[in-house]
Amino acid sequence: MDDYNRFVDWDKMDVTVQSQDAKELTCTEFQELKQLARQGYWAKNHSLRAKVYHKLIGNIPCRTVTPDANVYRDIVVKIVGKRNSSSLPLPEFVDNSLIPTYCLNAEGVGAVRKIILCIANQFPDISFCPALPSMIALLLHYSRDEAECFEQVCRILACNDPSKRLIDQTFLAFESSCMTFGDLVNKYCQAAHKLMVAMSEDVLEVYSDWQRWLFGELPMAYVVRVFDVFLVEGYKVLYRVALALLKFFHKVRAGQPMESDSIQQDIRTFVRDIAKSVSPERLLEKAFAIRLFSRKEIQLLQMANEKALQQKGITVKQKRQNVHLAVHAENFKSEIVSVKEMRDIWSWIPERFALCQPLLLFTTLEHGCSLSRFYSHSEGHEPTLLLIKTTAKEVCGAYLSTDWSERRRGGSKLSFFGTGECFVFRLQPEVERYEWVIIKHPELATVSSEPENHASPASSTLSSGSVPSDPSDRLSPFLSARHFNLPSKTASMFMAGSSECIIIGGGDGQALYLDADLNHGRTSHCNTFNNQPLCSESFQISVLEVWGFRD
Repeated sequence: MDDYNRFVDWDKMDVTVQSQDAKELTCTEFQELKQLARQGYWAKNHSLRAKVYHKLIGNIPCRTVTPDANVYRDIVVKIVGKRNSSSLPLPEFVDNSLIPTYCLNAEGVGAVRKIILCIANQFPDISFCPALPSMIALLLHYSRDEAECFEQVCRILACNDPSKRLIDQTFLAFESSCMTFGDLVNKYCQAAHKLMVAMSEDVLEVYSDWQRWLFGELPMAYVVRVFDVFLVEGYKVLYRVALALLKFFHKVRAGQPMESDSIQQDIRTFVRDIAKSVSPERLLEKAFAIRLFSRKEIQLLQMANEKALQQKGITVKQKRQNVHLAVHAENFKSEIVSVKEMRDIWSWIPERFALCQPLLLFTTLEHGCSLSRFYSHSEGHEPTLLLIKTTAKEVCGAYLSTDWSERRRGGSKLSFFGTGECFVFRLQPEVERYEWVIIKHPELATVSSEPENHASPASSTLSSGSVPSDPSDRLSPFLSARHFNLPSKTASMFMAGSSECIIIGGGDGQALYLDADLNHGRTSHCNTFNNQPLCSESFQISVLEVWGFRD
């Protein structure tokens, strides 16, 4: 252990890691490493963890020319000179990030700044990397000297395996990861997301803190366990743990008054003091209990969010700026929903489209109650938002991910399309959002045409979808085959349209059916989880609006 204690203040360090014996790590198989990391095998011994880190980081595939320890020894004197390390200015790309001291001694705290400056010298393409100070501080606990720590961080930054994303190095990558996290919260932590929407005017501003929770606020005993698994499994682990933190925050704080005037600050405080309520083992257990998208799916979602940001003018060289997701009140007018209600809806839609402003495409008050005019005004826009107000003053609607022109692919038959990003919702009398289900054979439809190649006549009206023989061969229906150039077999069915009707599959057994005259509609409800129905089983439409999304 003596080789790795140069920068450690053992009065702050967990004493249990000083003396526990652990066998040397000999396995190389990914699945075995994954299990050992999750179980905290090398957390039992400080020296063993240092050796494992060195081995795992040494195996990261890197660019041919990656700065090593010798480079650090050559440049550190030229860059730092005789200046006091505690007064060294940080490069702009760390965005005034916290520099956690964890269990570093005074020499270690000063070494963090020196290493950051040397990395800035060797990686001029880094334009935004707020997690870097924390990662350096963490690795210094397990390094023999500054040069070794520098080399390990450089290998993480220089990873050239496109399937193994490790650390955001541009504002574009960072912001898209925040948007992706927001998408994941929206899907996997709906109760927490509802609280964020209620307590914050800009939920993305709250979610943009997600990396700070991990690499800034989380105590040493927790972040080092996360880092153990991160080095084996990659970036997806960070999403898992951040989602678990949000779930625990909601569980512990739900129904309690805020401790400050900012939900953002309250979450930071909770994470900083997490030892009062959750152990490291329980946090990881919660994180890995979340049935998250595959790594490939998250990568595709990240790419979609990056593309949306690029279309808004954000570049890899961009410095930090606020990316507002809120609906602009001065430009919004609806006969069905208020600005506040529209902002609530905006908080539910995928983050890449929440960058846009709503654009009214069709309203029965102006365009009449014609399904053909509904199609003509809606086609060419993707996604769209459907809002309905009934004569009983109920308000419901649907977020529709796919262009209505896709209905023509089935010819004269009732054609099914859409993705798992679709959902239906109710605003009045109570707010409720329903997760998607796949339409397999909607018996609500009165048309004689049978859907193509989808369920048999005996199949149920709504289904969660049959599971393929090998789930790893199929992307989840959350993603659009069209957006990501995926084979058509990965597409799912949530919308149906013909000249006679519209059918929208919602969630928790909810489905919405609209007649061709757009005056009458009805719903299907399977009483799943005892949820309230979307609206009356049969209803008269007072106003119907379709909204698109404009930059």
